[in-house]
Amino acid sequence: MNDRPGRHSAPTIADVAQLAGVSRAAASRALSNEPRPISAEKRERVIQAAASLGYKPNLLAQSLTTKTVNLVAVVVNHIHDLSDLDLFDRLIDQIQAIGKQVVIIRIGSVGHVEEFLRNGVAYHVDAALVFSDFADAATVRRMFRSDLVVMLNGLHDNLSPVVIPDEGSGIAEAVSDAAAKGVKRAGLVTGRASSPVEQARIAFYKRGFAENHIELVRTVQGDYSYESGHAAAAILTGDDCPEAIFCTSDAMAMGILDVCRADFPKNKPSRFRLYGFDNLSLTDFDAYPISSIGYDKNVYARQMVEFIANPGEFHAGQPPVIVPTRFFPRLTS
Repeated sequence: MNDRPGRHSAPTIADVAQLAGVSRAAASRALSNEPRPISAEKRERVIQAAASLGYKPNLLAQSLTTKTVNLVAVVVNHIHDLSDLDLFDRLIDQIQAIGKQVVIIRIGSVGHVEEFLRNGVAYHVDAALVFSDFADAATVRRMFRSDLVVMLNGLHDNLSPVVIPDEGSGIAEAVSDAAAKGVKRAGLVTGRASSPVEQARIAFYKRGFAENHIELVRTVQGDYSYESGHAAAAILTGDDCPEAIFCTSDAMAMGILDVCRADFPKNKPSRFRLYGFDNLSLTDFDAYPISSIGYDKNVYARQMVEFIANPGEFHAGQPPVIVPTRFFPRLTS
């Protein structure tokens, strides 16, 4: 008599174990991310048996045993900045490399955070990475009913891991570059005023200007987008144009460059110098060779994922992990 499941019954882990000639526990370990060892030869037999039977692991059942669901929430305001795409591609790849998947949760305002809490909506995830500047650490822990929330938005406390780029070092290099080229008057295009990270970034620019005796003649608020840079160009590049324009995102600098292509023959400045922020991959190409400030995005992502992979290594009050930034000179400056 054939003990394998019939055509219309779903195969079980016991069927996989029997076909592979291993114990049920060994089959379960081979098909999960459990750290307990199993030989490569046994793992291969189990994988082949599962494929032969068309077996699909029951993630809910696994979660009841392991207390994990292998899901990580990435909490954002939105995903339309080009810098988001550069970073999240690397971040998702590294999260998947430790056997977990990503669920992206968009929070467009403080009201949406409160709506999550008011309606009792809570995603069952192993951890959350928080980029949105609409939620502080305590609120996010309540949202997910989890203590493992990695804060990246400046709204952290002593109970959550923190990863922060050291933006001051790269900004200081960029402003010093402008000063060395004779810049005495500068304009600044900023992002959302509500962001603590942006507030700190603006303070670094102002400090750099003061230390290098550069007058900040005008500040225009944008929202990190190409469109807001495009609009800022009309305000900043008139008859009283400053000698350099600094933008707190490359996307905004790209908007200015496209409006003012005539001022950049062969992409070199003739009337004012242009500096961005984020060091987007696009700035390595001829279309947008914008001098920028950035950090190693692979290192940044790896620091976040390290907290997810080894949550027990974090202790309350641990200082933030700092990722250094640096200046990347290109043709526009």
